[in-house]
Amino acid sequence: MKNTFGQSVSVTLFGESHGAAVGAVIDGLAPGIAVSEEEIARQLSRRRPSSPLDTPRQERDNFKILSGVFGGKTTGTPVCIVIPNENVRSGDYNYGPARPSHADYAAFCKYHGYEDYRGGGHFSGRITAALVAAGGILIPALEGLGISIGTHILACGGVWDRSFAENAKEDIASLKNSDFPVLEPERGTAMAERILQAREAADSVGGITETAVCGVMPGLGEPWFDSVEGLLSHAVFSLGGVKGIEFGLGFGFADGRGSECNDALRMSDGRIITKTNHNGGINGGITNGMDILFRCAVKPTASIARQQETVDFIKREETELSIHGRHDPAIVRRICPVLDAVTAIVLCDLLAQRFGTDILKGEKQ
Repeated sequence: MKNTFGQSVSVTLFGESHGAAVGAVIDGLAPGIAVSEEEIARQLSRRRPSSPLDTPRQERDNFKILSGVFGGKTTGTPVCIVIPNENVRSGDYNYGPARPSHADYAAFCKYHGYEDYRGGGHFSGRITAALVAAGGILIPALEGLGISIGTHILACGGVWDRSFAENAKEDIASLKNSDFPVLEPERGTAMAERILQAREAADSVGGITETAVCGVMPGLGEPWFDSVEGLLSHAVFSLGGVKGIEFGLGFGFADGRGSECNDALRMSDGRIITKTNHNGGINGGITNGMDILFRCAVKPTASIARQQETVDFIKREETELSIHGRHDPAIVRRICPVLDAVTAIVLCDLLAQRFGTDILKGEKQ
């Protein structure tokens, strides 16, 4: 399995949903980067189930840093973070009947029955806790360089939040301690009602997230195969719940004309900026200094209690099932801090490739 992302700064994931633990190894960090266990815990709390809108599976996420940190600073060796699994009910899972829209059958085809299927095993959203823990180190390092990342729920259950403001920095700050990450609280209340309605109907709903990154300098990324869009998409599509991504106007470009969609350039306080940001802060695969902006389509949670048609891939026969485990009626709220984390991984790797690994402790080459 390929479980590592990044070149200069890399993150490797390990663990299964119902195994002993999940975790991450972060390699390539320079020595001397500040590590706050309080910040890691805060990031994990943003992802943790906390209301009837989420799964009843409650995990304390009592993580341990096993290596790579001493005296509150990175040592320069791999940082290993382990998060024990403490609340599992493996009896809820039966091997053979494939859960629709899950990886059960695909995993069987690849691993020939040796995979840990309990709770989805290595394909479970539980593994994203490890990504968020890594983000608890990388996001503050980026903030030390004046780079901020924020994700909110743009749409869920037919209810829309407003988009980020032209300068998203204040909006990002407002999301930092938000339990339900929206920019207009009344919109969040309406979304929550739609999620609860789906739960009552033994169903689920999807949504759209919007991520903004402020403070990124121009010149990061490469043309063609290592474009900023390409690397962000690569990382974002590691999340099984994400089925679409667009940057800036995205598919909106298809209905416009060049005269409407081009971003005119101008000078502002000695800086070259664009009058609009239809391209989402990226031209030719390289950052142009404007806010990076992208949206993701998040599918409805595949695990629902309704009766569904399927196939038992062991018996090779059609059957029906309803899923009895503990699941979210919507994952769009809990995926927001995960998107922040994977965005931070990509940016840290890009910065390290261009300026060297010491950039993350504030020593630009």
